[in-house]
Amino acid sequence: MSISDEFAFIKDIQPDRLFHAEKVVGIGDDAAIIGVEEGFEKIVCVDTMVEGVHFTRETMKPFDIGYKALAANISDVAAMGGYPLYYLVSITIPKSWTQEELKSIYDGMKSLGEQYEMDLIGGDTTSGKTMVLSVFVIGKVENSKRLLRSNARVGDVMFVSGTVGDAAGGLDILLHNKNADKFETLVESHQRPKPQVTLGRILSKFERVSLNDVSDGLASELLEIAEASQVDIFINKETIPISEDLQRYDADNALKWALTGGEDFELVGSIPETDWAKLEKECLIAGMKITKIGTVASGEGKAFIKSYNGAVQELKKEGYNHFNRG
Repeated sequence: MSISDEFAFIKDIQPDRLFHAEKVVGIGDDAAIIGVEEGFEKIVCVDTMVEGVHFTRETMKPFDIGYKALAANISDVAAMGGYPLYYLVSITIPKSWTQEELKSIYDGMKSLGEQYEMDLIGGDTTSGKTMVLSVFVIGKVENSKRLLRSNARVGDVMFVSGTVGDAAGGLDILLHNKNADKFETLVESHQRPKPQVTLGRILSKFERVSLNDVSDGLASELLEIAEASQVDIFINKETIPISEDLQRYDADNALKWALTGGEDFELVGSIPETDWAKLEKECLIAGMKITKIGTVASGEGKAFIKSYNGAVQELKKEGYNHFNRG
């Protein structure tokens, strides 16, 4: 391990305060103890980033690696309509990483975690040949307010927040050293995605919502909802929200990245048509972009995209393989 003193390092990354001190026993014992108040259920999720698969040091600074690792998990909590509360970190450290770089990874997590008043309550450090960073997040959501993939029903409106494909475009810029200074928004979308916790909380107010976060690409997320709800989903090509920056950077690949790029961490889902106008209004008040992209129909768990000329093509569950791009 490249840390000179593991215990000193753990002490160095240990938070000097807890946002939820009355509900948690954190770092310092063999395990953490947490509490969630009556009327809430716990949300538990974990995400792992492996060097050479999910990031390289050429495309991500250590701070951004930590930031993004936590962001991926916060996004999962957002997709359930919940609040993120606590996180734990398991890290495998190769000798090639310096102590300063490792501290920067934790600083990235701390920076994002403080935005949501999250507490770091434990973890593990080991040595190995490849950097592996696993982040485990615990959140909460009100009883009976779970926003499940299986909640879609025939006649629902399909929607997606923000724009999609930007993260894949940003990665393409970084991998090929293309005009990073001209497309900073795309690069930032890849390195420091923004979890949509506020939107998740807005959606939790509605009676029935199906929801996914866009981690593996829009097509894959739509299919997961369709399969879980046993319905078919139809989206319109012309309504998929693609940013002007992505169109300017690479119009030929923009749609492919929007459908299969992933790691945008926007929210995609369905809501009864009778609730759509209210949701639009609430998002407008909150300053958030949300777009109707299609509808839910009876079926057996498939998703389709309609082109401008009326042609219909079935979508496949193919997430984007970032580091095998040819």
